Amino acid sequence: MRRFRRLSAVVAVLAAASLALSGCLYAAIPDAAPRPTSSKSPATDGTDPAFLPFYEQDLAWTDCDGFDCATVTAPLDWTDAEAGEIELSVIRSRAEGGEPIGSLLTNPGGPGASGVGLIRDSLSFAVGDAVRQRFDVIGFDPRGVGESTAVRCFDATEMDSYLFDIPAGTRGTDAWTDELLAKHASFAQACEANSDGILPFITTDNAARDMDLLRAVLGDSELYYLGYSYGTFLGATYAKLFPEHVGRLVLDGAIDPSIPGLDVGTTQGVGFESALRAYMADCLQDDECPFRGTVDEAMADLGTLLASVDRDPIPNSDGRMLGADSLMTAIVAALYSQDSWSYLTIALTDALAGDAEVAFLLADFYYNREDGQYLDNSTEAFRAYNCMDYPVDATPEETAAAEAKLNAEAPTVAPYWAGPDPCEVWAYPATGVRERITAEGAAPIVVVGTTNDPATPYEWSVSLAEQLASGVLVTRVGEGHTGYNKGNACVDGAIEAYLIDGTVPEDGLRCE
Repeated sequence: MRRFRRLSAVVAVLAAASLALSGCLYAAIPDAAPRPTSSKSPATDGTDPAFLPFYEQDLAWTDCDGFDCATVTAPLDWTDAEAGEIELSVIRSRAEGGEPIGSLLTNPGGPGASGVGLIRDSLSFAVGDAVRQRFDVIGFDPRGVGESTAVRCFDATEMDSYLFDIPAGTRGTDAWTDELLAKHASFAQACEANSDGILPFITTDNAARDMDLLRAVLGDSELYYLGYSYGTFLGATYAKLFPEHVGRLVLDGAIDPSIPGLDVGTTQGVGFESALRAYMADCLQDDECPFRGTVDEAMADLGTLLASVDRDPIPNSDGRMLGADSLMTAIVAALYSQDSWSYLTIALTDALAGDAEVAFLLADFYYNREDGQYLDNSTEAFRAYNCMDYPVDATPEETAAAEAKLNAEAPTVAPYWAGPDPCEVWAYPATGVRERITAEGAAPIVVVGTTNDPATPYEWSVSLAEQLASGVLVTRVGEGHTGYNKGNACVDGAIEAYLIDGTVPEDGLRCE
């Protein structure tokens, strides 16, 4: 069965990459002087007695380059307190001014992006100055991710082969499909062999329960939370499970929890085609653009380039070959932020001239790869979460309809979007369900959507805000992935007034 890419965006990796490319990555350099902090006794009211020892643990904070770091012990299986334990890595940036309101948990997306890395390396990107002044900002690596008990699969050489080797079979043939499925099976087997039995427990439901544990050990009776991209699904799942503990939740760049994986991939393919057309319209106004004519003509020429490297990949200086899949990854990486469009122009100009270096630079940012090494396990964790959260259950008729939609609405992207679903050969069947989340009884939850967001299309934010019984929609009109802290004063003001003062934005607020 042919399926489509799932690109529930790794916002911390990709947006920080965009900033790094433009030379504007913010490094967090906290003050050395002690600041007030909201260290409190654990909040254990209503806790299941079986899990009370986890909720009662005290955090042992240590200094880590000006931040505070700690490790939280969580149950491996939230249905069985005796089934074993895992560790969760947590980082805290103390409130920079005055007595903190409390803790603000954050998640950068993925699934698989490091929340510890987001706060440690990109604090100013993660949250605005007003929020940093008033909150202890908390980053954490969800189970399976980064510095927490992590999914482990391939080493760097094996990962390079898995991600970048050119298939021997012709795209779309049975031989090509069988070859890719065999590669996916080898990857899945390595994950099972190297992950010490945690794979069946790497689910968003379990991660949301971990987040309630973090809330409690931080001493908060309610959760204050800012989740980007996949982090919106994590936050919405939390609200479903613990509506009584919802304080102030911001879900930015929403995923619609009710749609199946096939629809996720199809909608994202259409979203990236739309973003690519917006990029192309901008590119054509620049003399440095390698394309000419109308947007339609330029998109057709880009399609010709993709088909060309699919037939005849471009050799890179490190021995990798730039085929259509890696070039599409480079394009996708650059479309997450308008700040990276100029680098996409360079990559495409060079590829037309037979030079793959900049395209691989973008692809490496997508996979968080540097100097031949992978800086985290985001690719492995991404696969683990998606394969447990999204059942592989599309019928042949549904798959055919999705392919027809993609071909009609995303003709440039479509040839390089479909392929065998790696979750077909995952070690465990999915336990997640795709369903509407209403979170009845929760306090107001703010959902932020950007109108031409390619990775989490605007329609998903609209849908999630409508599903949530207390959902409030804020719209950012513009390009790129997510809306808060991207320079739109209207969005930033609304979100910060909500988090800091509890002022709920007007439902339907539209920020041009």
